[in-house]
Amino acid sequence: MKHLAEPELSLQGGIAIERQIQTQIRDCITARQLLPGEQLPTIRAMAVELAINPGAVGNAYATLEKEGFLTSQDGSGTFVAYTTHGHDAAYQKALEQICSRCLTQASRLGFSSEDVIETIQMLTRGRDPS
Repeated sequence: MKHLAEPELSLQGGIAIERQIQTQIRDCITARQLLPGEQLPTIRAMAVELAINPGAVGNAYATLEKEGFLTSQDGSGTFVAYTTHGHDAAYQKALEQICSRCLTQASRLGFSSEDVIETIQMLTRGRDPS
């Protein structure tokens, strides 16, 4: 059995608790502080540690499972998901979220997705897009 990972989470006001848990666990996974197959604390243990309602932890874990970051096994616990088809699902999901935020912000400023793609391609080739 893999060792029990202890992600160090800290909660702050102004942002929903569930979202803070999701973001911090997601960040730990993408930063490789939590590795595939590692077991997370139980919902109850995490709730006690953070002094919050277990439902918030359960909802955060459920969302991360739907996103492909975590997997749960009845009676065994919650684990960081393994890679699929040679790709790291957590990294792929994180990249998709970054790109989605970028495209949303660019759209709000009047840029098309083609503008964004063209600029990224120029930047990766080391050219100034302006």
